[in-house]
Amino acid sequence: MSTRRASVAAGLVIAGVLLLVIAFTTWYTVDESEQAIVITFGKADTPVTESGMHFKLPWPIQQVEKLSKETFSLQFGYKQDPDGTLVAYDKETKMITGDEYIVLADLVVQWKITDPEKYLFNSQNPKEILHDATSASIRSIIGSSTIDAALTDGKAEIEAKTRDLLTSLMTNYDIGISIQGVKLQDVELPNADVRAAFTAVTDARETRSTKINEAQRYKNQRENEAKGEKDAIISRAIGQKTARIEQARGDVALFNDLHAEYEKSKTITRQRLIIETMEQVLPKAKIYIMNDNGETLKYLPLQQMESQTPPPAEQKTEGGGN
Repeated sequence: MSTRRASVAAGLVIAGVLLLVIAFTTWYTVDESEQAIVITFGKADTPVTESGMHFKLPWPIQQVEKLSKETFSLQFGYKQDPDGTLVAYDKETKMITGDEYIVLADLVVQWKITDPEKYLFNSQNPKEILHDATSASIRSIIGSSTIDAALTDGKAEIEAKTRDLLTSLMTNYDIGISIQGVKLQDVELPNADVRAAFTAVTDARETRSTKINEAQRYKNQRENEAKGEKDAIISRAIGQKTARIEQARGDVALFNDLHAEYEKSKTITRQRLIIETMEQVLPKAKIYIMNDNGETLKYLPLQQMESQTPPPAEQKTEGGGN
């Protein structure tokens, strides 16, 4: 009886354990920041991305692997300790540019798990593969870039090319990782003297660029001033042209008026024109008019005659003289 009771008790214990295992391994919870994949006898099912409580078959039939949906950061070339201290790995970041200079380049890669099944089953260590691919990508791009581009204004292009190459490698490796971004943290020369010399060259280049910009501004200013002067000259010329045309029109009108008066009285108008012309040519001269015999006929004050009307021409009378 005791043996039978012991067997029954053992059976009850085993059944209780199984019930507990079933109870605790049938339900699982997925947070909003997580994604899960159910594995049935080693084969992955469709990923679960909806948060909340979900049902599965008890262990060991099915088990759940939970992965984060958040963005991870891969720090290449340095590591930040929990206390905030940065530890650099110069051996990892030392690389050669296309013009055969040695530089130290460290960067941060933002990445996410986009396919849990591939992330879990297509590689043993996907993070290590990502690290190696990052190293290969940045070394390839730096190796095809110049030292000037790497240290100055070419960093954005290097970042873009590194991101594209790394994305292509991750696609080929097919390990369920997508690249969100690549950010160069620092690119510098390994030697302090070389850094100082290159800094001097960079400063000289910036000074040169500043001088060029100042010269360009002066050029633009002078061109604008010259353009303004040209416009002013053209405007004055147009004004003079208009004035000359109006003056010519006035002269024509005056001539037409004189011609009309001349047609009315040719002798008087002719004498008047002669007197006005002589006054303009000889304004202060004393003029005497002589007859054919050389005798003085009359003193002719032109200024007084200007306001006087010449006497009409003498007419011969019958039987009389002059």
